[in-house]
Amino acid sequence: MQISKNYISDHNASLLKKHEAKLSFTKSEIENAESIIQKLVDFQIAIPSWALGTGGTRFGRFAGGGEPRSLEEKIEDVGLLHALNRSSGAISLHIPWDIPKDYQAIKTLTAQHGLAFDAVNSNTFQDQPDQTLTYKFGSLQNVNKAIRKQAIEHNIEVIKHGIELGSKSLTVWLSDGSCFPGQLNFRKAYQNTLESLQEIYEALPSDWKMFVEYKAFEPNFYSMTVGDWGMSYSYVQKLGEKAYTLVDLGHHLPNANIEQIVALLLMEQKLGGFHFNDSKYGDDDLTAGSIKPYQLFLIFNELVEGMDAQGMNHASDLGWMIDASHNVKDPLEDLLQSVDGIMMAYAQALSVDRKALEEAQENNDVVKAQEILQNAFRTDVRALTAEARLRAGGALNPTGLFRSLDVRGNLIRERGSKTVATGL
Repeated sequence: MQISKNYISDHNASLLKKHEAKLSFTKSEIENAESIIQKLVDFQIAIPSWALGTGGTRFGRFAGGGEPRSLEEKIEDVGLLHALNRSSGAISLHIPWDIPKDYQAIKTLTAQHGLAFDAVNSNTFQDQPDQTLTYKFGSLQNVNKAIRKQAIEHNIEVIKHGIELGSKSLTVWLSDGSCFPGQLNFRKAYQNTLESLQEIYEALPSDWKMFVEYKAFEPNFYSMTVGDWGMSYSYVQKLGEKAYTLVDLGHHLPNANIEQIVALLLMEQKLGGFHFNDSKYGDDDLTAGSIKPYQLFLIFNELVEGMDAQGMNHASDLGWMIDASHNVKDPLEDLLQSVDGIMMAYAQALSVDRKALEEAQENNDVVKAQEILQNAFRTDVRALTAEARLRAGGALNPTGLFRSLDVRGNLIRERGSKTVATGL
């Protein structure tokens, strides 16, 4: 299904008068509103191919119908999102769930939807049907050299797929670790993992990046071989200038100060990008900004300050992607909400009075510093994010238009009510 520009124009026309009144008021409240709108227009958030179907828990999965049955249909779904919000202009593939059969045809289809290919993602956290050796006891850390070699070759294969599609980065997330004390020699596991990553790193093209993701727990709960940002940083420092740490907002122990982690990785020029989501307890993979919107704002506050300090391009110098699992929501509606939540946090961070905040910090004026941040967070920036969509050709209310056009109903009629997205 494709959404006609006429539908979007008619939708916007019905909301324009009310929007313009809100925008006028917001501009009177925020001094640099025009600059913020342009940055929002430029900012794009990649959609992962695995987030387009209904997710699940360890206990069950409840498909919603109309899910994409192929890579082509996944691209069409991201194209739907991008047509609505004009901020979802890239798709991130998971290999081997989404291996193109015809690279040129896939690239042509992607271009037709105004999309690009973001990072490609490897999978050594599960065994595939045709796989020779098992990852039950780890992949790149495994005590068995043949298993490590199999995992290395898979990652190199993923790079080759990415080269054909025009991707420029590889994301490596490892489920490697241990369930019980004594199961693993920590030092040997680290060394095996480092040597394996070095082989993969050597296969990277000169203009590529490697993102090493970390996670505090799950599926292993006693130890994880890349368990926190310090471990990831240790690996990427040893690997070289093309290696960076990737931050998934759900991959931390409770109450971790993610904004401080972000600030320090930026300072060390080793922050590669983000997987956005939200959580109450752990890696809940909930809608970005749905549980801890203030934390998301504080993370963006550090991002804006740190990127500006180093003269970085907000839109292109880091990787931005959503990583979520939709258990009870329509996946496409959830992704629209996540993109909107991210955009609002970014806009709020852009509205912070940097000069006043720095002055308060230098004077140890704790009250003033808190007020500056909280005032920015409490400012309603929805008119700015809507105006950015409008100027880029998107819908003023993407979720509202999605529902009024009965997009999910149309997808069910096209694809059926019992479809399951590949890889899930």
